[in-house]
Amino acid sequence: MKYSAIPFYRTQIRTQLKAFRVVYKESDLYLLAEKDLTSETTEILVKVRKPLEEYVFKNKKFLESKTPIAVKDAPGIVKKMALAGKIAGVGPMASVAGAIAQEVGEKLIEKKLTSQVVVENGGDVFLNLKKDARVIIFAGDSPFSGKIGIVIKKEIMPCGVCTSSGKIGHSLSFGRADAVTVVHKDTAIADALATSFGNMIFSSKDFKRIIKKVKKIKNLLGVVVIIEDKVLIYGKEIKLDILPRDNRIVSILKEKVRK
Repeated sequence: MKYSAIPFYRTQIRTQLKAFRVVYKESDLYLLAEKDLTSETTEILVKVRKPLEEYVFKNKKFLESKTPIAVKDAPGIVKKMALAGKIAGVGPMASVAGAIAQEVGEKLIEKKLTSQVVVENGGDVFLNLKKDARVIIFAGDSPFSGKIGIVIKKEIMPCGVCTSSGKIGHSLSFGRADAVTVVHKDTAIADALATSFGNMIFSSKDFKRIIKKVKKIKNLLGVVVIIEDKVLIYGKEIKLDILPRDNRIVSILKEKVRK
């Protein structure tokens, strides 16, 4: 897949926080914190993954299912993923990147290793900052790719910002969207919803299906869907940003955006 092996979005970071990377098995995390916490984060990541790995080893259906499944007597992270899958109408593994990102970020805060943190896991992000954040949306070959982003107000953090695409990356998507970005208070749910909404988008005509569904979801803060030169923006809690100011993009947005 085009762009699938290039973590180029990690080169676009602009912050005074310390950036560092932690890799363990399939997890490749990029973090921002008040200091380099590579060793501490690695230890946390191993502990976060262990109960999930043990559960998946004994329950292959959890790993393979493309639809929601119920779990009993399961570790906390497994229950969170199952709930995310149920809310979004997808398999629980659709939320794995977001779930791990949030678990790691929360534990870094709980242990008072840092008072601010960003954890990015395969393009899915857990945010807990003391000031507003700007998240740029990469959308492949769309004219909006890298030109628009969303402002996440500090008042709605911690929250998750997760993106799925039918054209970019390794994640499975049955749709054709260039990018579907979901902002939700829970990062696992944001991840699962991004997959779910991505599966529904084949043209801008499908925007109505997304709008109908998002109105029923609790704690959903915003959604941005990009397909070719069409954009859907939903949610009062997020603000669209144009980077840099481009009159051509502004003009297109005035004609093409559906709120």
